[in-house]
Amino acid sequence: MKTRFMGRKRRSDLGGRSGVDDDPLSGVANLFDVAIVFAVALMLALVTYHSLPELVSSTSNVTIVKNPGTADMEIIIKQGEKVEIQKITDEDVYGMGRVMGTTFLLDSGEVIYVPANATE
Repeated sequence: MKTRFMGRKRRSDLGGRSGVDDDPLSGVANLFDVAIVFAVALMLALVTYHSLPELVSSTSNVTIVKNPGTADMEIIIKQGEKVEIQKITDEDVYGMGRVMGTTFLLDSGEVIYVPANATE
């Protein structure tokens, strides 16, 4: 004897696969999160590689001269959480002031600053 079913579907099968998200873009959000974590880890690795962990510390002060001696030289000053970038130009500056010290350029390329009121 053959048994026939009338094509009834169980209630759990009416909506398709139960418990599975049908949105094809749901995995993209996870990929974006992974990319952000990777980018942050890469930046931290580069900072550590260049021995400048002070750049990620909110309490340290750092001054960096970028491209020294060239036309596009910049001075990057970080004080706490504030970062200031100063572009160096060839324009002359005029004004009144006082002597604060003397700067010496050594043969080795090092620059030494001696304050004006330094005792010898």
